[in-house]
Amino acid sequence: MIHAYNKYFLSDVQNNLGFACHFAVNDCGLGADNFYDFFLASKVAAGIEEGSPLFVCGCSGTELALTIFDRIGFEPKVTSNDDSILYSRTQEYWAGWILAYYQWNTGLSFSKIRDNIKFSRIVQMYHPLHEAPEEKFLEVMNNIIARNSAKKGTNLHRLRKEAGLTQKELSELSGVNLRTLQQYEIGAKDINKASGQAINALALALRCNFYDVMELDLEN
Repeated sequence: MIHAYNKYFLSDVQNNLGFACHFAVNDCGLGADNFYDFFLASKVAAGIEEGSPLFVCGCSGTELALTIFDRIGFEPKVTSNDDSILYSRTQEYWAGWILAYYQWNTGLSFSKIRDNIKFSRIVQMYHPLHEAPEEKFLEVMNNIIARNSAKKGTNLHRLRKEAGLTQKELSELSGVNLRTLQQYEIGAKDINKASGQAINALALALRCNFYDVMELDLEN
């Protein structure tokens, strides 16, 4: 996967988004989901996804939150500003911190993540996941999104199940990387943007038409 910004900056993004979430909820009195909606509406989320230097390494967590507020015309009533959070994580700080990690690792948009799980639910995952490795959160979130995708019925997921294949078996038959295959199934990567070679290999392995594998809106 090609990432929007270098892994060297990931810890900065995690810390800044974590502190922005803490600041908005604990210092400004916003609800976690309300702040996340502001985060998306302000296009700051999109800026991080695209690797904008301003949001990746050009501002602090507080400045990130204030930029979000300014862009949507919200005037916060700041009740406190305790930098000790940098050394003692709150649930909101952890949720923003781990969410930045998940977004960078999967390439899934912050909006798509919200479509599958509310930010307040991620905050509630603080116990017990804040003491687990980051990879555990990655696994839990991928499982949640995979279940949602199964309910919605992505073509690739449906076809693989009908063929009686595991993801690993389909990966081996098609030559498509297992991680990439998993991302196509949960929607973390747009299969319509996959190479023709990859789509054709999946179609051959699943014994179906090239276009059956893709997510095409045939009604429009």
